[in-house]
Amino acid sequence: MRRHGLWMMVSVLFLLAGLAACTAAPTTPAPVPTQPPLPSVSGETPQALDAPALLQKGGCGACHVIPGVPGAVGVIGPDLSQIGLTAAERVEDAAYTGTAKTALDYLHESIVKPDVFLAPDCNGAPCQKGLMTPALAAQFNEAELNAIVEYLASLKGETPPTGGVEATPPVEVGEAPALTAEEFEQARQIFFDRCAGCHGVLRNGATGPALTPDKTLPKGTLALASIIFNGTPRGMPDWGKQGVLTAEQAELMAKYIQNEPPAPPEMSMEQMRGFWKVLVAPEDRPSEPQHTRNWENFFVVTLRDAGQVAVIDGDTYEVVATLNTGYAVHISRMSATGRYVYTIGRDGKTALIDLWMDPPAVVAEVKTCYDARSVEVSKYNGPEGDFTDRYAIVGCYWPPHFVIVDGLTLEPLKVVSTRSYTYDTQEYHPEPRVASIVASHFSPKWVVNVKETGQIWLVDYTDVQNPAIKMLNAERFLHDGGWDASGRYFLVAANNANKIVVLDVQEEKVAAIVETEKIPHPGRGANWIDPVYGPVWSTSHLGEGALVAIGTDPVNHPEYAWKVVRTIPLPGAGSLFLKTHPNSPWIWVDHTLNPDEEIQRTVCVIAKANPVEPYKCWQVADYGRAVHFEYNLQGTQVWVSVWGRADDPGRTGEIVVYDDKTLEEIARIPNLVTPTGKFNVYNTVKDIY
Repeated sequence: MRRHGLWMMVSVLFLLAGLAACTAAPTTPAPVPTQPPLPSVSGETPQALDAPALLQKGGCGACHVIPGVPGAVGVIGPDLSQIGLTAAERVEDAAYTGTAKTALDYLHESIVKPDVFLAPDCNGAPCQKGLMTPALAAQFNEAELNAIVEYLASLKGETPPTGGVEATPPVEVGEAPALTAEEFEQARQIFFDRCAGCHGVLRNGATGPALTPDKTLPKGTLALASIIFNGTPRGMPDWGKQGVLTAEQAELMAKYIQNEPPAPPEMSMEQMRGFWKVLVAPEDRPSEPQHTRNWENFFVVTLRDAGQVAVIDGDTYEVVATLNTGYAVHISRMSATGRYVYTIGRDGKTALIDLWMDPPAVVAEVKTCYDARSVEVSKYNGPEGDFTDRYAIVGCYWPPHFVIVDGLTLEPLKVVSTRSYTYDTQEYHPEPRVASIVASHFSPKWVVNVKETGQIWLVDYTDVQNPAIKMLNAERFLHDGGWDASGRYFLVAANNANKIVVLDVQEEKVAAIVETEKIPHPGRGANWIDPVYGPVWSTSHLGEGALVAIGTDPVNHPEYAWKVVRTIPLPGAGSLFLKTHPNSPWIWVDHTLNPDEEIQRTVCVIAKANPVEPYKCWQVADYGRAVHFEYNLQGTQVWVSVWGRADDPGRTGEIVVYDDKTLEEIARIPNLVTPTGKFNVYNTVKDIY
């Protein structure tokens, strides 16, 4: 199919987006008749046409449940099983703002003028603009459009009419679209950069759904390209609308994921050691800070698309250093002393930064895998020895393993595979990725969260060549999390299972598993004192516009411990991070992955004294997305990233600094390249969030 033809057809995927509210404004609205249009001159009547076949051909089932349409089991748009009743009720509803007078008019209007009315609910998520174009009507002749409208009007929760259904064949799955070697390599790189984190290198799914050919081929290129380009209300980024991918690239990716995933390479210890570099030996590093800046108030800021981090002075807002690190640094972790910063890029490269140097500089680097998300250091100092900064651990997505390295040189010392069996069904999994890692203060152990198998591993590092590992059954899709205020309990999101796992690190057991809203994504979470329920820890969600509070005090508030005690509504889903501080009256929350452009750049604050709804929401900038929060050392200011585009001069990104008490803007740090995570040295060392 020619590309322009494909992108006119994309709208078929969201056929009822006018009903579902996933719409985009037409350039020249077509007139909406008061009665269904007459059959075309071909003489065909709606009854003679196979409406389910038309819906199937358009790929509508990728997003909707549509009775009688093979393979129509999508969950992005609303369930259309009773759309005939809904349409009739809608035109009588005072909230309806369109011009239709009958159910048939309404259905026709939703196709030819999809922006006229935005329904309030899209399969449990707020309806958004942008997932359907008004070009839909041009893809059908009048008779075909009438057939679709009449078929949808007949869906009232009963067995669908059989006229065209019996003749509709099962879902036909053809061969995967052919790609040239050049196209395949381009798509493979795009998938690594943008998709593998949620869908997996082998495309078996985790935070996002599986994208193996058995799942993707039935949907077809048209439907897949639309989802990739437009995103979804439940956290799938709108890569096309952001300008990250062109229409042609979205089509390329739709074809790519219908092909078998390529077998990625393994990585041996010999290869890791080949990547290892010590740029400044420990004995040649300064014995005290070589500058007069307050390095404990430095912010280490990820410049995602530049493959760099910026070290910014929290007192003066000056960029002290811009350092080459791994691509798209996922997190920065501080050494136990705070002097060193360990960054981990999504390309598996770890960099060690010495903040005492003037200016701060990378003193060692190593690559231990091709895709990674986590790094942590040894912090224990007690009866079993002083392991302060002696070792570090790098958790990898691919190959699925973790690597223990020297804490001061990054020399690779031990690699441990995480390929194993799922905790519940005991099935072998080829890609159990290492998600978040934290260091226990009770013993010389790391808490390693193994995503796909649903296990938490307690890795003893007293003997790194023979590490003892205690495996605890938890829940699948473990991702990110943080400590409660006491530092005894680690709360980690099993995000695609919609649960929070509570680990008692002192007793080394799972204390509870808490049901939450859809796809919790807490970052480190937020600890605060609820006026009714006492100490709580909070997470926001990718799949729901909600922030929940979970009781965390089993001693003084046992009746609330490990229960969701509050669910606070937010403007929309797609939140990546939230943050607070013990001295702050607020909980800050973003909506970075919401498909609505205004909500994407909106942050909200919730008053701890009255945590029933957001106290205030506002847009941080007139472009990009607002993402991630961090406090300064004093806990008086909040830094918010504006995530722009690397290829958009003047709008690549910036950081906005707010007074935490008054919520007034203090400063902007401009011209940063796609800034994302920001990590204040003092707060990261002290686990303040």
